[in-house]
Amino acid sequence: MTTLNSTTTQAEYRIVHRTSYQYSEPVALCQNQLRMRPRNLPHLTCHSCDVEITPKPTSADTHPDYYGNVVDSFSIEALHSSLEVVVRSHLTVFATDDASLAGAADWSLLAERVRRGDAPEDWRAREFTFDSARIPTSEKFAQYARQIMLPGMSIIDAVDALTSHIHKDFRYDGTATDVNTSTVSAFEMKAGVCQDFAHVQIACLRSLGLPARYVSGYLRTFPPPGKPRLIGCDESHAWISVYAGVGIGWVDFDPTNAVRTGTDHIPICHGRDYDDISPMRGIVLGGGSTTLKVSVDVAPVEKLSQDIVPSQVQTQG
Repeated sequence: MTTLNSTTTQAEYRIVHRTSYQYSEPVALCQNQLRMRPRNLPHLTCHSCDVEITPKPTSADTHPDYYGNVVDSFSIEALHSSLEVVVRSHLTVFATDDASLAGAADWSLLAERVRRGDAPEDWRAREFTFDSARIPTSEKFAQYARQIMLPGMSIIDAVDALTSHIHKDFRYDGTATDVNTSTVSAFEMKAGVCQDFAHVQIACLRSLGLPARYVSGYLRTFPPPGKPRLIGCDESHAWISVYAGVGIGWVDFDPTNAVRTGTDHIPICHGRDYDDISPMRGIVLGGGSTTLKVSVDVAPVEKLSQDIVPSQVQTQG
């Protein structure tokens, strides 16, 4: 399995994520949390990030959550008929060196080591083997994975195989599910979107005792040959991250596209499932009916302004 952009070792981007709400009646109060700021990771360096909120919040705060994701909390305590949040980020993504994955452990032996908590890293990763609000474990999920993840396969080869199998076995269908569809329902339908593909694969891996977490971020898209890149047509995306053991750490896989992630994937947040890291959530008092518009523009910076090295910040988890 290869990445979408296997020959690129690093890529620099400027990203604009715009979320706009229009209300049919005035809103007296809104309180929201954003999880849209990138953070420094072993394979991502965030150079800058700016969050612009209109109308201006009455109060605002930025803080890390339990998983280390950057959270912007804000409250608007005045009548307003619209809300716009614009997040502008400048960052560099680095590809994983495939040589660093050599010698990855047998997946079943790794699951046993994690269960015992042989090393501090194994113990910390173990929390991502348990059920979460959106992702249950079961023997049904385990049996599905065991058909593909054969005995003796390394954790990398085994998850590569499962990633490809889910991609082939499931139908990408934006009408089959919605944001509230359960993982079990998506699994039974064998259909859904990136959120469903990720939830199902995580359920399979956790059911085998392997730590797996949900990743939200962006995916760089490419226009058809000869066509210009359209502004604002890129998308938020979701994939998974799997703990591959001491010395390797977490490795990301995208079951929607049947790839191990590369420089076209831009991670923003990780958690147990979608509920932990939805990009924007909150409550409003009033508002009537709501019209929501979201646009994401992932613009590559063709020439790096300086030599950049990957961040040395370690991933929490």
